[in-house]
Amino acid sequence: MCRSIKTLREPYTAQVTDADVEAAALQYVRKISGFRAPAAHNAAAFDAAVAAVAEATRTLLDQLVVRGGGPTAADRPAPAASLD
Repeated sequence: MCRSIKTLREPYTAQVTDADVEAAALQYVRKISGFRAPAAHNAAAFDAAVAAVAEATRTLLDQLVVRGGGPTAADRPAPAASLD
């Protein structure tokens, strides 16, 4: 697997940003496809794959339960809804 993809779960990474998730998804799709940047006729498929991998990564990180660790993202309360 690509060595530049870092572990994104706690306790290895305390705060995972959208940029972290997107970068890992992009590296994964690049590795699997063999393209650093796709040709124009493959750009839509490449971009869709990056988005799908990023979403799957967010879902995975939100659902992981780390034994002996602190609360996970799934344990944290959701942000309050705006009253606007």
